[in-house]
Amino acid sequence: MNWFDYESYIEICTPLEFNFRECLKFLGRSDQEVLHQIKGDNLNKLLKVAGELILCKIGCDQTSIQVDFPLGTPTKSIREKIAAYICEWFDLERDLSRFYEMASNDKILQPLTHKYYGLRMICMPDLFEALVWAIMGQQINLTFAYTLKKRFVEHYGECLTFGGETYWLFPSFERIVSVNEDDLRGLQFTGRKTEYIIDIAKSMASGELTKDMLLQKEDTQQVKKFLMGIRGVGAWTADYVMMKCFHDPNAFPVADVGLHNALKSQLGLNRKPTIEELKEIETHWEGWQAYATFYLWRSLYDETV
Repeated sequence: MNWFDYESYIEICTPLEFNFRECLKFLGRSDQEVLHQIKGDNLNKLLKVAGELILCKIGCDQTSIQVDFPLGTPTKSIREKIAAYICEWFDLERDLSRFYEMASNDKILQPLTHKYYGLRMICMPDLFEALVWAIMGQQINLTFAYTLKKRFVEHYGECLTFGGETYWLFPSFERIVSVNEDDLRGLQFTGRKTEYIIDIAKSMASGELTKDMLLQKEDTQQVKKFLMGIRGVGAWTADYVMMKCFHDPNAFPVADVGLHNALKSQLGLNRKPTIEELKEIETHWEGWQAYATFYLWRSLYDETV
């Protein structure tokens, strides 16, 4: 990570293949989003670092991301952690040149990489957030998933008000451990999802499940296998978390409805592709299945962003 510390703000160098505006378009795909706010060409996000709430105003020029701190200058160690978070959030250390080289010879990806050039995987550095968001999205449409997320965040997350705007944090597993199941059901979570989310919070609170522990596994397949041993985490959820939290370029949520719809559109089919067809298509994307999926997801928002 290459970054510069100017105390009152920081600058994070961006790779050549980075388009902040494309990333903002993806981040702005739902008007129900509560974990960040887009103000023109800037992105405002609340982070909690070393117990402190830090509001970040994030902008970008041609060579770097600039992060200002409207509430005052945080300590040097906190600034360093914020730089690392943003670098991971936008997957800035990934070399996309080989992905674009592969895509230039692929009939499905070539037009997408041309259109969305510089779009980076929008990651979820926090394992609890990634798991809970994936579980929320199981077997429902994205619109209702965002509705559930908004309710969840506004009931259990910390917040800060500045300049007439309220900024929210995703609830911590420590907070959710003590949540009553009936309260979550009252927010229209199913009984099963309620149990899954609280069980994961308990596992993380006890130390049985941590991101650091999973990062010490021998390979990504071991991580995925462990995730799938968690109650409520099937192949789709595990692949989503592998993509968004563990930066696995081979993760491919083959059963994802959005992926199916995007491929149906890109291929001009009158039906969704079969799983067998998807697995054959995937062979052409070896090593870049996650990014191929992410660009296909992006294509679904053209009418709304």
